[in-house]
Amino acid sequence: MKSRKQCKKKKALIGWLFGIPTMVAVLVAVILFHEQEGDGISRALAAKSVVLVLQSPTELKEWQKEFGASHFPAKSVEQWYVPYMDYLYENGFLSEDETPAGEECAQGNLTYGEAGQIVRALSPELGERIAVTKKNRDKPYPEELWWLFYDSLLKNVDGAQAVERKNICIYGTLDNVPGTPSWAAHTSQGMIWFEGMALDGYMDHELEVYVRDKELIHVIQDLGQEITYRNVWLIDGNEEELLVYVGDIERRIPFAKKTKNTDEYLHNLADLQMKDGKITHVSVKRERITGKLLSVQPDGVEIEGYGVVPLDEEYKVLKTYGGLKRQELEDLLIGYDIQEFVAAKGKICAVLTVREFDARTIRVLIMSEGFGGLVHDQVTLCGSTPLTLVQKDKEERIEAGQEVVFQPGDERLAGGRVLVTAEDGGEVKVSSLNRSHGQPSYGGRLELVSAEEGLVLINELYLEDYLKKVIPSEMPPSYEKEALKAQAVCARTFAYMQIQSNTYQQYGAHVDDSTNFQVYNNAQEDSRTSEAVDETYGQMLLYEGEPITTYYFSTSCGITADGGVWGGDPGITPYLKNAVLQPGRKSVDFSSDEAFAAFIRQMDYPAYDSSFPYYRWNVTTDAGILTENIEGIGTVESIQVTERGLSGVAKTLLVKGSQGEKTISGQDRIRSALGDARLTIHLKNGKTSSGASSLPSGFLTVEEAGTNESGMKQFKIHGGGFGHGVGMSQNGAQGMAREGIGYEEILKFFYDGVVVEQIE
Repeated sequence: MKSRKQCKKKKALIGWLFGIPTMVAVLVAVILFHEQEGDGISRALAAKSVVLVLQSPTELKEWQKEFGASHFPAKSVEQWYVPYMDYLYENGFLSEDETPAGEECAQGNLTYGEAGQIVRALSPELGERIAVTKKNRDKPYPEELWWLFYDSLLKNVDGAQAVERKNICIYGTLDNVPGTPSWAAHTSQGMIWFEGMALDGYMDHELEVYVRDKELIHVIQDLGQEITYRNVWLIDGNEEELLVYVGDIERRIPFAKKTKNTDEYLHNLADLQMKDGKITHVSVKRERITGKLLSVQPDGVEIEGYGVVPLDEEYKVLKTYGGLKRQELEDLLIGYDIQEFVAAKGKICAVLTVREFDARTIRVLIMSEGFGGLVHDQVTLCGSTPLTLVQKDKEERIEAGQEVVFQPGDERLAGGRVLVTAEDGGEVKVSSLNRSHGQPSYGGRLELVSAEEGLVLINELYLEDYLKKVIPSEMPPSYEKEALKAQAVCARTFAYMQIQSNTYQQYGAHVDDSTNFQVYNNAQEDSRTSEAVDETYGQMLLYEGEPITTYYFSTSCGITADGGVWGGDPGITPYLKNAVLQPGRKSVDFSSDEAFAAFIRQMDYPAYDSSFPYYRWNVTTDAGILTENIEGIGTVESIQVTERGLSGVAKTLLVKGSQGEKTISGQDRIRSALGDARLTIHLKNGKTSSGASSLPSGFLTVEEAGTNESGMKQFKIHGGGFGHGVGMSQNGAQGMAREGIGYEEILKFFYDGVVVEQIE
């Protein structure tokens, strides 16, 4: 038999074991349903945390612009918390009667009552867990409890997971990096903003945080000062410290212990292990890949000979020549081998741009039939000489005259792009494609790439060879040699600038072959245009030592427009000015409707291109056609140009209808709204043109012209010129060349203050 003492011990143990759940339940009940002790959270920070679940920082700024007025007094509207608090007031999360809009209130503690109101508005289910009583309603709601609820709130409300939970390292604030903006920190995740918070004390700490789109919401926990700064560039140093480029700032960081042979580290990428703000170990990354950059993907870079190599999570892009500078992926120039790639564990840790590009080659995306799209359903190639197909280390030879066909899903493209060249300097014909002169052939090399929608075709070739197939596509080879040479210099300068635009970076091309850039290989190469390219070899237009954007167009109305014709600041392109196409290059002011209307009706106003058909034109349209093209205002009743540039180009158009009115801005939209393929355009030479969906130019005036046989109101449009009117008029250049003016003088006429220089 057990003793009485043993029985008592057993009962006590059983009671203790059964009592634990009860104690836990009581504690939970206390936490959830009774007043809490501890520091409260300010209304401002609580508002920020809530609003950033619902709106991104950018969306909130847009909302603030539309909202306009504020609930706060004028003296407070610049405070960081105002848009967050305003959003809560406007959307019923807070009542201004109970929570006045003022600085003291915003920075004061959130109450139980306010916390319950906000959370219930977001999630009724969670709102029930905040027990608001008469006793605690006006007492501060504990900050710790707020963030416990916030985690649950994100799970219930933030389905898109816009608010992220991340680890970041803080390596710079205004406190140690002069010039850093207020409320901003340099971190391992880039620049982070932290309105309403303090981060200076977290220097060289790793933090777990809530963040949305670079705006810090809350520091969940401090993970300490044993951290690693990854992919840091080592600039200089000695035995006591290193000067490093971390993120996008320079910092001097001391060693924990004096270190010899620091020179071995310098001008390399490395990981720095840190403790208490000092370097304990340097891991230098010395493996480098070299090769032509073929394309840039969101998560990798394609390098010739290597295929697509993934990017490290904390990759860096740096320019290392002529001074160190942080860059972005979109700054990388594809088609050149001016980069080196620092690799580790099969990933690219840094892309280093180590020298300037020489603009010797250009990469052209060849569009589909009729320039209709970027991708092809099928590509058929053949050559007058044998073709060589290369895919990484695999090579295939196609005999002369034999066709090779590629279709989406072709296994030859499974490993990446296929490079196609013709032997003995021949060209590759794309027999699945037609241009105005037949099936086009391409020099240099062709590349085929698989895309989701089909096949992408790219032509890489020397820039000068590219120009020889641009000039005859952009200007008739029969034109005067000096006009052709002016066109060659324009086209070369334009191409130089577009190479750097990286428009088709994801495919590995600089430009396409359509009017989006310069029309390429749509006409047969011609000896006269090729001579114009050769005779201006390497020549470009410079303004104050820098290449310019050489816009050009077909025909003027007797005047060119300045660089603000598309709505931008004309001061950015001071070489593009409004001028009459006459000797002396005088400026005019046709910004008034009356002055321009009188000018545009002068059929023989003297200008270098006044003999060309599109110098003057007119067209009659009616309310029926206009109503179809301009939706949302009912039957069109009146049209008025309400704003013009100095050159007279229409900048805004007011169209009134039976059910409202609409303002159309920008010459391209105006030309499209007033044009229609059914209209017949009457030209200066007595001929007509039809089938274009857009009017020839935005240099136009509109007047009512009675009614047609159906009783529909008609409008007559008088216009002049063909194209946007900015830069060089190609037919104006031809007119000048006919008068014996040389190409350099032609170019200096159209581009004010420029020089023509040969660039190596």
